[in-house]
Amino acid sequence: MMKILLLTALAVSTSVEGFQTGVSIRTGNFGGFPMSWTSQKKSCTTLSMSTNANEIVPLKPGSFVALVTPFNPENGEVDIPALRTLLQFHLESGTDGLCILGTTGEASTLSMKERELVLKIAVEMVKGKIPILVGTGTINPMHVKEMTLQAMDLGCDASLVVTPYYVKPPQRGLVKHFVDAADLGLPVMIYNVPGRTGVDCKPESIALCAEHENIVAVKEATGDLTRLDQIRQLTTANKLLLYSGDDSTEAEFVLRGGDGCVSVTANVAPKAMHELMMAALRGDKDEVNRINTSLSKLHEDIFCEANPIPAKWAMQRIGKINSAYCRPPMDQLDPQFEGLVEEALSAAGLI
Repeated sequence: MMKILLLTALAVSTSVEGFQTGVSIRTGNFGGFPMSWTSQKKSCTTLSMSTNANEIVPLKPGSFVALVTPFNPENGEVDIPALRTLLQFHLESGTDGLCILGTTGEASTLSMKERELVLKIAVEMVKGKIPILVGTGTINPMHVKEMTLQAMDLGCDASLVVTPYYVKPPQRGLVKHFVDAADLGLPVMIYNVPGRTGVDCKPESIALCAEHENIVAVKEATGDLTRLDQIRQLTTANKLLLYSGDDSTEAEFVLRGGDGCVSVTANVAPKAMHELMMAALRGDKDEVNRINTSLSKLHEDIFCEANPIPAKWAMQRIGKINSAYCRPPMDQLDPQFEGLVEEALSAAGLI
């Protein structure tokens, strides 16, 4: 059985939704459920501990690609050769980090066995070169646990945990959800994307979560740049890494003090996205404007339909995957949008 990290209980006084919220780090249970899942690991990991004899690679500033998962259209299975090609493409293009099995990776359609296959290949090819961030968030806390333990056992570096969608929990429920995930031992990046989930994790709640040593980063996808300032002010002592999850505003996000992005655009333009983030991190506004001007249409039109439909079409168009096939309930790009995405690729100098 997984040995849960033993920590002194944390007590914080920030008020969320009228409740004086204490964040406690527990042992022996998860999300109010008894511990029943098993793990190959005998102890959990932190940023300074090792996983499968390999050191955790801490998250770092820069461009993380929200990687698509390529599928074989004939049988719907994961296209392993294409996945390997994509991973090599990002290593050669300067991508600063890998975000795998997230929204763009159609993670909700993959079985645990398929996740294991994808993660083993990612660890084999990327481990120790760039950080491996894995989407392990879902609506069910026990599934979060199962996927997080799997990612930890396989040697991944951090988990991306999205706010629970559809059920719209209160802020105190969000805090508990993220703290429970962090208790498992793998570093956590909170993913706040209210446009998809229907719930917004407020800066005050993020500040509460930041008291946990394993909550190390936030992916903020509201597109509201003032969120960066609010979170920074509330978490100055915790040094959270803050990443934009909105391609259209990510450059300004980093110029204002953010640490990087988790980008869909980076699937098709990884080198440019790396260069954009490096320019923004050093405050080179002229270079940021130059690069972002070429990417601005792509940032917009890669979302002309639900993600990752246009991204996969664009990747097939530039020859990086064999098929733009998306698993149901997603579909293929509506032909009326093909010209739009093609123009965006041309403007970015990719075709």
